[in-house]
Amino acid sequence: MPVITLPDGSQRSYPEPLSILDVAADIGPGLAKSTLAGELDGSLHDACDLITTDASLRIITARDEEGLEIIRHSTAHLLGQAIKQLYPEAKMVIGPVIENGFYYDIHYPPGFSQHDLQRIEQRMRELAAADTAVVKRMTPRDEAVATFSARGEDYKLQLIEDMPEVQSMGLYQHDDYIDMCRGPHVPHHRFLGSFKLTAVSGSYWRGDSSNEPLQRIYGTAWRNDKELKAYLQRLEEAEKRDHRKLGQQLDLFHFEDSAPGQPFWHDKGWLLYSSLMDYMRRKVRAHGYIEVHTPQVLSLDFWKYTGHWGKYRENMFVVDESAETSFALKPMNCPGNVQIFKQGVKSYRDLPVRMAEFGKVFRHEASGARHGLMRVQGFTQDDAHIFCTPAQLEDEVIAMCGLINEVYAELGFTDVKVKLSTRPDERIGSDADWDLAEQALENVCRALELDWSLNPGDGAFYAPKLDFHLHDAIGRVWQCGTIQVDMNLPNRLDILYTGEDGEKHRPHMVHRAIMGSIERFLGVLIEHYAGDFPLWLAPVQVMIMNITDAQQPYARAVHEQLLQAGIRAELDTRNEKVGFKIREHTLQKIPLLVVVGDREVEQQLLSVRLKQGQDLGSMTPAALIELIQQAAQPGQNDLPAFVQQQ
Repeated sequence: MPVITLPDGSQRSYPEPLSILDVAADIGPGLAKSTLAGELDGSLHDACDLITTDASLRIITARDEEGLEIIRHSTAHLLGQAIKQLYPEAKMVIGPVIENGFYYDIHYPPGFSQHDLQRIEQRMRELAAADTAVVKRMTPRDEAVATFSARGEDYKLQLIEDMPEVQSMGLYQHDDYIDMCRGPHVPHHRFLGSFKLTAVSGSYWRGDSSNEPLQRIYGTAWRNDKELKAYLQRLEEAEKRDHRKLGQQLDLFHFEDSAPGQPFWHDKGWLLYSSLMDYMRRKVRAHGYIEVHTPQVLSLDFWKYTGHWGKYRENMFVVDESAETSFALKPMNCPGNVQIFKQGVKSYRDLPVRMAEFGKVFRHEASGARHGLMRVQGFTQDDAHIFCTPAQLEDEVIAMCGLINEVYAELGFTDVKVKLSTRPDERIGSDADWDLAEQALENVCRALELDWSLNPGDGAFYAPKLDFHLHDAIGRVWQCGTIQVDMNLPNRLDILYTGEDGEKHRPHMVHRAIMGSIERFLGVLIEHYAGDFPLWLAPVQVMIMNITDAQQPYARAVHEQLLQAGIRAELDTRNEKVGFKIREHTLQKIPLLVVVGDREVEQQLLSVRLKQGQDLGSMTPAALIELIQQAAQPGQNDLPAFVQQQ
């Protein structure tokens, strides 16, 4: 007689074992109709699974996050069914859930075209409309092997071989399709109507390029058509904001095969890059940091000493490993910063030391992993390492959080969430050290009332950490900033300070990054603003245009005056109609457009307008300079609103 405890604490007793769906039906027919699965004592189960003993039960519906994941996983199986019906010779591999959707890897040498995707999606819709039941059966290993052997599913057989200890596995069948999965899955296909196939690409069996090539079909699935439509609109908006397209359109940067994973920054892109770096340098100086610079190439002996060679070898660029003295490009800045701290005797009076380095690092990335500015091989980290006493640790982390949030707000990111990642199973350091570091980070989250959540077991092997997640203008999440309390390097590199008691002590070392990779953060900024940067960041702040050649001397004089005032201004004296010039520079997203005609020359004025079309009227060059100097301030990210307030 199982006793079922529900989330509200109420209990229901039953005279014999029953399924999760039976319990839902006993609670109410509406709940039964919407039941996807259940959580029994913390583990997810199919709705058809029997409850034989006392248990805690939470019914899973589409409203739950777990329910959405089940819908996506089941839609991957629906894709498999459609493919096998349309292309019987295809062999199914794996079909996992990913962010916002799913994919399925298929062995099909002819490959799939966009036309094939449309055909497959249409067949999926027909299958979903039939509302077929999904039947689960726990199947003995030998019978599962026989089933997939008879169906010619070689990859499923290899997957079974990879699980020698598993003697019974879940097979899910709907109509003529059978797949193997640990589940759970939806009980009926009526839950699977809101999906779309989005792309097809190549992949490899087991992710190894030496293995046979596969086809990978991607799709997205949602609870209802409204959510699907909203997601597809976000995809469309994201495509418009793609930093690679905008980088080309706005003449910011390019990539080429001669330097894989390393951007070639053009003049305007480098102005943007430099403006961001100048801003960050002012910020860290104002917050008590010193700035250092360490070598980019260090010996392999050094990297072995720090421990990076053993943990990070495959990601490092080695100059010549066979040479008597070999070197590697640095993949991170921290060990170099420690070497600077070690110079000279340190006292508790010297601490904290806040050491910043905008250091160029190099990390080997597979070609398939590289993605514009978001994943490069050579990039600059806005690193900082704080060396402090145990008593200073919490206050230093509070100060770091304040700086990080200040920077994000001024750059236009106000929706920031934090995850506290705690000790993993494989780690170094004593439990006492981990207790201290984790408690310090949790205390900071609570003291600052951050929007934070716990991420158990996801800390680095040497440190618990706070990870900062930004939400951009269209709701995407980017993990950028991080704070890590390091348990490893201070011991490995043997750094000490003299305490107030005259004894030697080990300082705490805290890693801090705000942007992480400057290159990646610029990619995020480009997409967040869709290339329409606030005045203080815009590579070109003002474009001066003459109407005829007669105004060239005055236009050039104004241009020079703006340059002398430190304003990023350009001059367009081409023999084109001024309307054409305005349209062109509006598309280039230049914030302020200045027109000079005969009247402006005569009165020594400028006709000024915003790229949005708002006419600011006539003003003197001095007034324009004053306006720009007031408006081009970090945090002032809405120029039309600023002008309206003046």
